[in-house]
Amino acid sequence: MIQGERVQPLNNLDVADGRYVLYWMQQAQRAACNHALEFAVRRADELGLPVLAAFGLTQRFPDANERHYAFMLEGLRETQSALRERGLRLVVRAEPPMELIPELARDAALVVTDRGYLRVHRHWRREVAGGVPCRMVQLESDVLVPVETASDKEEYAARTIRPKIHEQLDRFLVPLEESGPERDSLDLEPDGLDLNDVDGLLDELKLSRAARRVTTFRGGTSEARRLLEEFVAEELDRYSDESNEPAADCVSHMSPYLHFGQISPLEVALRVQDADGPSEQGKAAYLEQLIVRRELAINFCHYNPLYDSLKCLPNWARETLEAHADDGREYIYSEEEFESARTHDPYWNAAQRQMMAAGKMHNYMRMYWGKKILQWSARPEDAWRLALRLNNTYELDGRDPNGYTGIAWCFGKHDQGWAEREVLGKVRYMSSGGLERKFDIDAYVEQVDEMWDEADA
Repeated sequence: MIQGERVQPLNNLDVADGRYVLYWMQQAQRAACNHALEFAVRRADELGLPVLAAFGLTQRFPDANERHYAFMLEGLRETQSALRERGLRLVVRAEPPMELIPELARDAALVVTDRGYLRVHRHWRREVAGGVPCRMVQLESDVLVPVETASDKEEYAARTIRPKIHEQLDRFLVPLEESGPERDSLDLEPDGLDLNDVDGLLDELKLSRAARRVTTFRGGTSEARRLLEEFVAEELDRYSDESNEPAADCVSHMSPYLHFGQISPLEVALRVQDADGPSEQGKAAYLEQLIVRRELAINFCHYNPLYDSLKCLPNWARETLEAHADDGREYIYSEEEFESARTHDPYWNAAQRQMMAAGKMHNYMRMYWGKKILQWSARPEDAWRLALRLNNTYELDGRDPNGYTGIAWCFGKHDQGWAEREVLGKVRYMSSGGLERKFDIDAYVEQVDEMWDEADA
């Protein structure tokens, strides 16, 4: 089912007399459970036309590097193949979308696209919508409840958005059926990149090499589904009790795949909801993270244009950090010391190393990691800038609403004031002693050391 709230016209033009419906794939990089793709197919069938899919691969995406492009290209290769099996052609070119899509839209009757929530995503869609000669429509397929349907404003915290999402959830937590296409597009002329040789393509592209490719995670819908099935079978039952334990690995590892749109949050939610065997507590705890917490992050980035600035913080957090900006610090580390994991704290160092080696850090440790950058930096603005840079450089799911929101949380966003202390003021404090009391943190350090040695071999 494609709910009407997911559909948003991006210009006032009419459907044109074209050769195909153009699906501009960008955020939802998948062939399955993709509302934008299915809308394009249904409209094309109504118009008696084929669907041509296109992806604009900009080589200078903000903060992206070889690590991210490798994962993305692995996924696009699989998506291209899956679409071909449905009779749909996906053209991928090393061109910015603002150049590629208007060019292909010259022969299109209609342009359909998916939705992104960051500044660059919105800018691309506005520019393209103003440059195509036909109607352009956006479909929201990256959340369960469309962002404006869930709330018409920036929400203060999870507790304020949760009831609004749950009030609407039953209408949107329903399967999306595939249909058609009645006409294939495999013989359409536009050429594109050969995605079969990802290694060779990576060598040719003019990319940042700030972080090397990782082998821990492989991109693509099939790999996302394999990890999801493994999680449902082995970890979901104990998720509510052990997901915060850094050494337990009781996590789904879905975040990189959700970031690149290689799997739909709707597909993940339905699989978890319908799973036989796992406890209802485990299911509820996971769906809280997947739906409420993730969509709170998207709400934040959608409604707050300053999501990547300290100015996004609530007044109390900005005021308390400013009041304590000149407090003496027990430790102050340089950017190079932070980045190379050379602090006095073995737990923080392990978190940084995990991120560099694997492209993904345990979520509880990412909170601790961000808090300590704030505590051990000379100024809050220095800490903010560094946390964003490191997260966006090394995390496969960096440059994402969840990443921006997670870092902002470390500085007080979506939280409340706590007992006042040096440096952090009223911002929530986390300690190494807390890690030691709650977890087998030494086991986590040992795991990361092994991972680091393997990655460095």
